[in-house]
Amino acid sequence: MAQAKKIGMALLLIFVLYSIITSPTRSAELVQLGFEGISNAAKAVGTFMTGLIK
Repeated sequence: MAQAKKIGMALLLIFVLYSIITSPTRSAELVQLGFEGISNAAKAVGTFMTGLIK
């Protein structure tokens, strides 16, 4: 089972590197979109917590 996990992680890493090399602009857009999603989620949690305090 541990061997399968290592192989899966290696394949995922190879896929990510291939994607970055073949389409760096699209990869950058996806990373930016991911960070924006995390930022929006953090803001929503902050707004919710502020609402609970008031």
